[in-house]
Amino acid sequence: MIRSSLLFAMLAAAVTLAQAQSGAPDAHAQAQAQSQAATDPAAVAAATAQPAQPAQASAPVVQPAPAAAPVAEAAPAAPALDPLIIKDTKVGSGKEASVGNKVQVNYTGWFYKPMAKNQRGRQFDSSIGREPLEFQLGAGKVIKGWDQGVAGMKVGGKRTLIIPSHLAYGKRGAGGGMIAPDSDLIFDVELLQVK
Repeated sequence: MIRSSLLFAMLAAAVTLAQAQSGAPDAHAQAQAQSQAATDPAAVAAATAQPAQPAQASAPVVQPAPAAAPVAEAAPAAPALDPLIIKDTKVGSGKEASVGNKVQVNYTGWFYKPMAKNQRGRQFDSSIGREPLEFQLGAGKVIKGWDQGVAGMKVGGKRTLIIPSHLAYGKRGAGGGMIAPDSDLIFDVELLQVK
């Protein structure tokens, strides 16, 4: 009973407020009075002391509220991980890598799993124990997350790159199915040399 009386008081206040916004005469003053009545403990107690009336008998005819301000349309679904995340674990002291430089790096790559220990899922690749990877920075020879994430590193530095799928292999995946489409990846990278 108390809930229905409170609900009715709040509904009446909302309708009156909507009329006030549409320019109905004296509606603003009525909206304020009804809104105050809905939150005033004495008014609520008085409303709950009387038996509830059926909604059709006491409710005014509710007109559709005027259209509210336009709501921004929902953006298309974005990848689960949107920005490239760069975490320096050791800042180097050597030459800085810039677009156009040839760089040499060691790396290990895992699938990004936010709830896993250190956010690392299954490891899928590593240059450790093999030849370091060498590529021209910014030339599109590696995934975009690497071109963006290695830039600014200094020789001797170590960096963790958390790369969203659209800056990695995107919808195509890689490695003959080893990296599924739309996979977010995480790499630990060490900059060995800048030429």
